[in-house]
Amino acid sequence: MRGFYIGRFQPYHNGHHHMVEEIVDEVDELVLGIGSAGDSHTTHNPFTAGERLMMVTKSLQQFDVTSYVVPIEDINRNSVWVSHVESMSPAFDVAYSNNPLVIRLFSEAGVDVRRSPMFRREVLEGTELRERIIHDRSWEQLVPEPVSEVITEIDGAERIRRIADTDANSGSAEDMGTDTTSEGASGSIPETPGNVSNRE
Repeated sequence: MRGFYIGRFQPYHNGHHHMVEEIVDEVDELVLGIGSAGDSHTTHNPFTAGERLMMVTKSLQQFDVTSYVVPIEDINRNSVWVSHVESMSPAFDVAYSNNPLVIRLFSEAGVDVRRSPMFRREVLEGTELRERIIHDRSWEQLVPEPVSEVITEIDGAERIRRIADTDANSGSAEDMGTDTTSEGASGSIPETPGNVSNRE
C-alpha cells in the first residue's frame, strides 16, 4: 500500500518526523508532497522546494520504506486541488492529514484519509521554529539532525533573520498582501490546502 502525506515543511521538524514514523508502520511506500513548492525567501516560506526536498529525503533515510518526495505548487481552486495533487504524485491508496480542509477535499474525491495524532504541537510547529531562529533561541533539537545540517549548509538561519529584519524595517510583500501565497492585506492567509497543510 502506498500512502501520501503533504506539508510545507518550513522546515521539516520532529513533529512531521513523528507522523512519518507512524505512517510507515501502515504502508509499504510513502509519497511526501512538498506543498507551496513555488514559494521561498519569505518569513512564512523561507526555504526553496529543493532545500526542503533535501531535508525530507535525508531525514527519511532512517526508515525502511520506499519513499518519493515530490514538489507540489499551490493552486487556488480547491475544487480541483485533489486532481492537481494526483497529477504531480505517484498514485497512492491512502492520504494522511490532520488538516480539516485537506481531509474534506480528499474525502469528497473518494480518497481514503487517515488522521495521525499531533506530537508536541505546542513547540513542534513551523511558526515556532522560525520564531526561535529569528530571535536566536535554541531550535536544533526540534528537527532531525539531517535538517539541522541542511539549514547550516545553506546558511538558512541567517537567511530567516535577514528576511525578518527586512520585513520589520521596510514591510514585506507578505505584510502588504502582495506575495505569491495570496496572503490578504489583513495578514491572514486564505484557507487553501497548500498553505495550511499539516503543521507547516
